[in-house]
Amino acid sequence: MSLTDPDRLFPVEPSLRDRARALYDSVKDLPIVSPHGHCDPRWFAENERFPNPAELFVVPDHYVFRMLVSQGVKLTDLGVPREDGGETETDPRAIWRRFAENMKLFRATPSEMWLNHSFEHVFGLTEPLSAATAEMYYDHIDAKLAEPAFRPRALFESFGIEVLATTEGALDDLRWHRQMRDSGWTGRVVTTYRPDAVVDPEFEGFAENVARLGEITGEDTATWAGYLDAHRARRAFFKDHGATASDHGHASARTANLSQAEAAALFDKARAGTCSAEEADLFRGQMLTEMARMSLDDGLTLQIHAGSRRNHSAQVFAAHGRDKGFDIPGRTDYVAALKPMLDAVGMEPGLTIILFTLDETVYGRELAPLAGAYPSLKLGPPWWFFDSYEGIKRFREATTETCGFYNTAGFNDDTRAFCSIPARHDVARRSDCAYLATLVGTGRLREAEAFEVARDLSYQLAKDAYGL
Repeated sequence: MSLTDPDRLFPVEPSLRDRARALYDSVKDLPIVSPHGHCDPRWFAENERFPNPAELFVVPDHYVFRMLVSQGVKLTDLGVPREDGGETETDPRAIWRRFAENMKLFRATPSEMWLNHSFEHVFGLTEPLSAATAEMYYDHIDAKLAEPAFRPRALFESFGIEVLATTEGALDDLRWHRQMRDSGWTGRVVTTYRPDAVVDPEFEGFAENVARLGEITGEDTATWAGYLDAHRARRAFFKDHGATASDHGHASARTANLSQAEAAALFDKARAGTCSAEEADLFRGQMLTEMARMSLDDGLTLQIHAGSRRNHSAQVFAAHGRDKGFDIPGRTDYVAALKPMLDAVGMEPGLTIILFTLDETVYGRELAPLAGAYPSLKLGPPWWFFDSYEGIKRFREATTETCGFYNTAGFNDDTRAFCSIPARHDVARRSDCAYLATLVGTGRLREAEAFEVARDLSYQLAKDAYGL
């Protein structure tokens, strides 16, 4: 018995399936470049065993626990911590049983494919997970996690990861990255500069965060000039710990290009906590342009993750805080929103700005035409909800005819669930090879070119886009 079909995601027409399989065979063993994600660097710094199967597969994975919550399972019953430190489930076996009993909820979803890939190809399990097999699964995975081969660094190497980027806030001391570097381990784990807490006036504790930014950089963040210098200092600090990119998770793609006097006045209002919602959005937009200018100086790739209506459930946000599975896609404008920044720096060939969206309607209408014209722009892969076979297929079909392959940035897994990394890259490689096989079969791409493109989509484009 096998949990995974060896020809999954390939076309059903025999000649196209054979071609897709050949393309996939040429890229399936390429090293994994994971240039954007949310794994915990502490795992690799301390290299301790993962605590238990629930902590590995359920508690950190938004895709998993949001589906369970949608069917009435409480986050507290899944061990997700409360903001007030209140009581949550602490028995990992109980969490695992709830997960296993509800495995049918994931049928035909990307999560099921990622999970089954991990169960079979990482842990050697071939029977489906269910209520009946829950205890066997738990005992088997837990025993494996006690083995040296299943420590974080060993898994990193067995997964074939060439480089993995984590994401840390601007105020993070990056202690775990330093510990990794000082340990002599040769695995490459780099950080990413995520300054949301000090560029978003609506972020809780914004003024205090800005003051803290000044303390740790020695810059006067009570002034606009000092505030910008503090960002430059932190970006340099992150670069010293391997960063090649910054990341910005804004509700909109709005940018601005205010005069320095106007920006300084707006910053004063933001620090004082007197910004209106419109002014807060304008400030975030100004900071995207400022970060793009800084990228021209220090070379960091600028990622804009726009269009997520984050923490949509006020109840979940109050009880459990940010990033608990309630980020929801929303309509997003890019053409008008990005114009101020693009007027300022868009024609700079030495700048790389990667655009992500949760609004699929803009792929063909806005994003592909923009990336197909401006030398600074590249399209990030389908993200959060759309990093699936269907999502990747729709993305390729909507964008390739306008911006080609080489104005895109390859694939990234954007995950907190470590064992899903090879599974997610496998889905992306299979999906792209299926699309390329169709292009060859319909006379739009030569077969030799398809093999070259498959390699670039699987490996090279991400390296190039992120300076890795």
